Amino acid sequence: MILGKLWKAIRAQFNKVANYFWEADPIAQMRYEYDLAVEQLKEGREGLEIYRGLVERVTRQTNANCRHVEELQAKAKAYLTAGDRDTAAKFALELQKAKRELAENEEQLAMHDKAYENNLEKIKHANHKLAEVRERIRQYDAELKMSEAEAEVAKLAETFDFNVTTDFGQIENVIQDRIDANRGKARVSADLSERGLADVRAEKAMEATLAEQALADLEVELGLRTPDTTSVGEASKELGPAETE
Repeated sequence: MILGKLWKAIRAQFNKVANYFWEADPIAQMRYEYDLAVEQLKEGREGLEIYRGLVERVTRQTNANCRHVEELQAKAKAYLTAGDRDTAAKFALELQKAKRELAENEEQLAMHDKAYENNLEKIKHANHKLAEVRERIRQYDAELKMSEAEAEVAKLAETFDFNVTTDFGQIENVIQDRIDANRGKARVSADLSERGLADVRAEKAMEATLAEQALADLEVELGLRTPDTTSVGEASKELGPAETE
């Protein structure tokens, strides 16, 4: 009893392992079973070819018996026509024996030929079924891969949830914080770039006034203007247009 229980426990464990490998890759298992069926069918076809050789041999023997019967019948008839009854009787007796052999061979031929046709039909049917199984394996393989892809897409759709409570949401917040910090730095740099702009503009205005004064002095030096005209012009530039009430 103990050995029986132990053997059942061992068988259960083996069955568990077998089921695991069986369910791990069902398409591979189907292909394996298909390959086994193909090998068995191949062996059956080889056996059918051998059997067909037997049928051909029996056919040849039957044809030879048929010719032998025809020859014996012709000889018996010829001797009987010639009046040689003893020789004709000898051929007639041999003819009976040949006819019995011919009948046996024809019966064997009919039996073997029928068996061959039946086995041939079975193998053709098996070939057709194997073609269906092969197509079904392709279909199952495609559907299984598609369903696995759909499952992965569904899983990704759940994983790629950018809610603030998820990992992706938290990562997104970190990225947005960095973007905001970078934009803040850029804004500060832009604001700081305006510092000292008034000094630059005043310096440029002073340089323009000095240049205009240097040009006026040159005009006086060249005699193009008199000092009085130059002073009046500069005073006008400084005062600007008269205000009207």
